[in-house]
Amino acid sequence: MRVLLIEDDALLGAAVRDHVLAEGHAVDWVMRLAEAEDCRAVATYNLLLLDLMLPDGRGLDLLKRMRSSGDATPVIILTARDQLSDRITGLNAGADDYLVKPFELAELSARIGSVTRRANGQPATVIPLGDVLIHLAERSATRDGRPLPITAREWAVLEALLSRPAGIVSKSDIEERLYALDAEVESNTIEVYIARLRKKIGHDRILTERGLGYRLVREG
Repeated sequence: MRVLLIEDDALLGAAVRDHVLAEGHAVDWVMRLAEAEDCRAVATYNLLLLDLMLPDGRGLDLLKRMRSSGDATPVIILTARDQLSDRITGLNAGADDYLVKPFELAELSARIGSVTRRANGQPATVIPLGDVLIHLAERSATRDGRPLPITAREWAVLEALLSRPAGIVSKSDIEERLYALDAEVESNTIEVYIARLRKKIGHDRILTERGLGYRLVREG
């Protein structure tokens, strides 16, 4: 998943960035609304983590512009403003969730998982893939009740495939979910992760659609 973090607090921003990166996601971190707009102009994001009070304006104004233009990208507001009226205002403006600072990073992970599952139309938290069960809320997998080790990056690739349960996910789409704007990506990186996932969940579960990308097979 590719995340745009808009937060001007250096300590909090670094902590959130590092935490989300450790979970296998790509993160672009900016401190100003203008920089956020620049990023959105050149990249597609699966989630925005949005502070409300920024040096060059209000995060709420960015959120309102997004929603008025039809942009449905999930947004979680991160703010020190804890009044009920502030939360209602943010949610009414189109936010998908709201976290009041200070917050635990584990809670942020849980909110990110919940919001992205809703956005991807996956209300179920457990998805069967043959004899493998994918536990979305815990970001884990089991086979016959035994833990199946999946790394953070492998999990991010699996989430990309799960986001299109009956469709094809291109290599470039997976790369966008894994790497920030300034990252260099080796040509065979995605193939390596796909090969590792196939060994763990079954070679017949991930099909290569030549020239198009990859498709996850959930039935059978």
